[in-house]
Amino acid sequence: MTEQSAARPLRIAIVGAGPAGIYAADALMKSDAEVSIDLFERMPAPFGLIRYGVAPDHPRIKGIITALHKVLDKPQVRLLGNIDYGTDITLDDLRAFYDAVIFSTGANADRALPIPGIDLDGSFGAADFVSWYDGHPDVPRTWPLDAEKVAVLGVGNVALDVARVLAKTGDELLPTEIPPNVYKGLKANKAVEVHVFGRRGPAQAKFTPLELRELDHSPTIEVIVDPEDIDYDEGSEAARRHSKQVDMVANTLEQWAIRDVGDRPHKLFLHFFESPAEVLGENGKVVGLRTERTQLDGTGNVKGTGVFKDWDVQAVYRAVGYLSQNLTNLPFDDQAGTVPNEAGRVLADENADGPARYLPATYVTGWIKRGPVGLIGHTKGDANETIACLLDDAPNFTPAERPEPEAVTEFLESKGIPFTTWAGWYRLDAHERSLGEPEGRERVKVVEREDMLRASEPHKV
Repeated sequence: MTEQSAARPLRIAIVGAGPAGIYAADALMKSDAEVSIDLFERMPAPFGLIRYGVAPDHPRIKGIITALHKVLDKPQVRLLGNIDYGTDITLDDLRAFYDAVIFSTGANADRALPIPGIDLDGSFGAADFVSWYDGHPDVPRTWPLDAEKVAVLGVGNVALDVARVLAKTGDELLPTEIPPNVYKGLKANKAVEVHVFGRRGPAQAKFTPLELRELDHSPTIEVIVDPEDIDYDEGSEAARRHSKQVDMVANTLEQWAIRDVGDRPHKLFLHFFESPAEVLGENGKVVGLRTERTQLDGTGNVKGTGVFKDWDVQAVYRAVGYLSQNLTNLPFDDQAGTVPNEAGRVLADENADGPARYLPATYVTGWIKRGPVGLIGHTKGDANETIACLLDDAPNFTPAERPEPEAVTEFLESKGIPFTTWAGWYRLDAHERSLGEPEGRERVKVVEREDMLRASEPHKV
């Protein structure tokens, strides 16, 4: 820090109060630096992906919230929720109030899949469906679940979540935190067959072993794998030898392929070596999926065989990856879906005036930094790298013009923004738990933004 600001804590703004942002706050507090941190969050509640991207029947993963809670309970951290970066507050505003800004906005959009028919009625992005069943306030309250046979494209954990939620009954999911509108929708779900398609083989699937095995725990879901889809080449065998997780996934799939098909009412098929080629439609609606059979090429990659198959499905969900969204006044790599950076330092736009290689005191961490890959825990390493760079740069920061903590809240109040606080989260949390208590549930998630704000009591600390 410069001499001018040495007598006060380093003031840091973190935009995005999901795991990535909270891990960055934790890394700052564990450093030797004296810090004062404000976490800005677009939603009225914190926790990002944990609250709005994890399936409701994954309480083990949601348990991460307990660890995140301990970080936000620290006196050096303040939560400012229901604030939309770029609309309610700009980068110039933040630079007036803080010595440095970290963006940890994650990824919440669906990556495109450029095949014919992907825009037909009945073709959906997984991220939108996940937002619906997780009670996100900014998506519609209903979801069309009238297809009896459904295709899910992709072989990662998001595809598993989507397939599992589609295959389970509404009553199976009722003990979770799902809100009433989601239960009503799932209760009326007509799906009895769910087909998950992967372009490559079992050794290339991106499932984690535990999430894969969970598919088979439901008393209503019969998981089916075709023995012809169990195939490995030299590259696949090497992948199994070098990764215990890859080997465990392959073993589970092998066991399912050789067992007899049982009589559970909902069938969930895991297909490999089927590359989606076209979503078939009639009168603008999905009526099928065409795939091309692939085969391994020796390296673990695949090549097309020219053999096509049409599958009778009435809905298609693409789970081929998340995509981060462009942030106002920051450079953006549309292909990678990231803010260009080196070790978390945001690179200046090549077309910008001036000699600066990096945007001053501006950083990224999490998926906006490295792309939407890896598990939640991987963001800890991102945060540590970014914070190390920030602290190295701190002596050269231009001090904030108005670093006092009340300056930014006065600014938000002057604009009439009903921002929420960490104390407000405790009030919302208690309210959601009280909604679940009569039914013996841990909580019932509040969906409407206005209802969230009312329970949080904006501005009140």
